[in-house]
Amino acid sequence: MATAKKAKKPAAKKPAAKKPVKKAAPKKAAAKKPAAKKPAKKAAPKKAAAKKPAKKAAAKKPAAKRKPNPAFMKPMTPSGVLSAVVGAMAQPRTEITKKIWDYIKKNKLQNAINKRMIDADEKLKAIFGGKGQVSMFEMTKLVNKHLK
Repeated sequence: MATAKKAKKPAAKKPAAKKPVKKAAPKKAAAKKPAAKKPAKKAAPKKAAAKKPAKKAAAKKPAAKRKPNPAFMKPMTPSGVLSAVVGAMAQPRTEITKKIWDYIKKNKLQNAINKRMIDADEKLKAIFGGKGQVSMFEMTKLVNKHLK
């Protein structure tokens, strides 16, 4: 009879299916505030701070003067269209670019709202392939087509 009584006992109720509870991520040790430091430890960072500039001074080497790239210094002959703006003499690319910028600034061809855009006049339209406005980065690409 003992077995019959065990079968008649109500089973323990199981809780309804719950969503798994995510545990909070453990806090990082750096986020916790450290205990109050002793005055002797506060003096140590001052000594370390004094050493840092000495290391930087020792790490610096005298900078050698930068040499220009020979490809940029090679004289290039401008085409007839480009020579109307920069002159007919063979010049390095750097000088040609400077003279184009001088022309742009002299004639106020830089866009007032977006300074990176250049509004072309008749001479520059011929260089820019008929475009009325180009970016300063596109300008160098278009000018290189007129150099030999």
